[in-house]
Amino acid sequence: MKFAVIVFPGSNCDRDMYHAVKEVLKEEADLVWYQSANLEDYEAILLPGGFSYGDYLRSGAVAATSEIMQQIKAHASKGKPVLGVCNGFQILLEAGLLPGAMQRNKNLAFMCHQEPLVVENNETLFTSLYEQGEVVQFPIAHGEGNYFCDEETLEKLKANKQIVFTYRNNPNGSVADIAGIRNEEGNVLGMMPHPERAVEALLGSADGVKLFQSVVKNWRESYVANT
Repeated sequence: MKFAVIVFPGSNCDRDMYHAVKEVLKEEADLVWYQSANLEDYEAILLPGGFSYGDYLRSGAVAATSEIMQQIKAHASKGKPVLGVCNGFQILLEAGLLPGAMQRNKNLAFMCHQEPLVVENNETLFTSLYEQGEVVQFPIAHGEGNYFCDEETLEKLKANKQIVFTYRNNPNGSVADIAGIRNEEGNVLGMMPHPERAVEALLGSADGVKLFQSVVKNWRESYVANT
């Protein structure tokens, strides 16, 4: 399976994503500069964390208007996997690929530590190798990770089982403890915690490996079924 790791000016978790896919999963991966990207030949798109465009205006707001987002939207419309982590999640929200918005953490401080999460939905292409309700450890590293949406949107997220991960301790004040959501079609996932920084025990947790393995397994099964 071939992954594109999109690199914006200010991205700083792109190498972590690349390492998780290339060195841990042993799958194909390229670091793709946003201005020269051609995503036609990639099966999955990864939007990494960092501070795209220095978080000017709002986190992810400038990156969400870049030309590459049209390719990413076209990629998503074909049912191909798109994963946005941390700043990548913020970009997906700003681009309208996922509902809701991000606010400053409730304590108005940058937070960086391991955080326990609950797998709320294991019937997704990103989480099928986890158990329903499984508690995993992923690190967080953000200042604007307080997810917000209105009541109507929240009810839709719940009804459609779009809430994929929740926080056990809700460190940033996110509505309904939300740590990660998917789109209605199920092929776009945004999350604030970093699974790519939890792929080896040396890093403090290897719980993130199953997220990437789930993507590869489900894509290959889907590919075989359609060929």
